[in-house]
Amino acid sequence: MDTREAVQNRVIELCTAKRWAFHALANYSGIPSSTMRNIVNGQSKNPGIVTIKKICDGLGITLIEFFDTPEFDSLEQEIK
Repeated sequence: MDTREAVQNRVIELCTAKRWAFHALANYSGIPSSTMRNIVNGQSKNPGIVTIKKICDGLGITLIEFFDTPEFDSLEQEIK
């Protein structure tokens, strides 16, 4: 798994936990629905940290809470 997939999975997990549609999270986060759709469909190759921060703001969580998962802890270095 790479970082992009981990971000994708985390967004899906958090939306599922809140029972929110991805479109609703996009609205709460102030990002275009197309951007959210690209993240959750795996089409976004490099979701930026500013976008992830906006998603966190929409969810009412911190960046630390977003990234504090075993999935992110176990990521291998992508530059070798």
